[in-house]
Amino acid sequence: MCCVIHAKIHILHKIKDSMAGKTKLQLEYIINCSPKVLFNRLSTAAGLTEWFADDVRVKGNIFTFIWGDTDEEAEKKIHKENKMVRYEWVGSDLNKDESYFEFVIAQDDLTNDVSLIVVDFADKDEEEETEGLWNSQVAKLKQVLGS
Repeated sequence: MCCVIHAKIHILHKIKDSMAGKTKLQLEYIINCSPKVLFNRLSTAAGLTEWFADDVRVKGNIFTFIWGDTDEEAEKKIHKENKMVRYEWVGSDLNKDESYFEFVIAQDDLTNDVSLIVVDFADKDEEEETEGLWNSQVAKLKQVLGS
């Protein structure tokens, strides 16, 4: 099944988390792809290796994301089939509420449009850089899905 992702970013929200030192970013991208195909790219080592990291290794619920000579571990904390996945950084010195990133798949009941919502956190002076990084990663995801 060939999936097409619209290049257009539908909504870009910045939500200030008043209780913490980081800004919560919520980026939403409109995607014309089945939630099942998209979820596979967000929740499996093979799928994530295609667009998110150079390599991903899994042992139980611990995912090791490898970028060049750097690797980071995250635990898959929430897994809702074809709906949502949340990864929490292992050993992070961050506030627990700021030490995760998640992918949410939303489908409009009327139009059946599918959206990918990325939730992440950034220091105030790194918001633009973090948004740019996600835009770049989602562009790779578009290529993987045949956009």
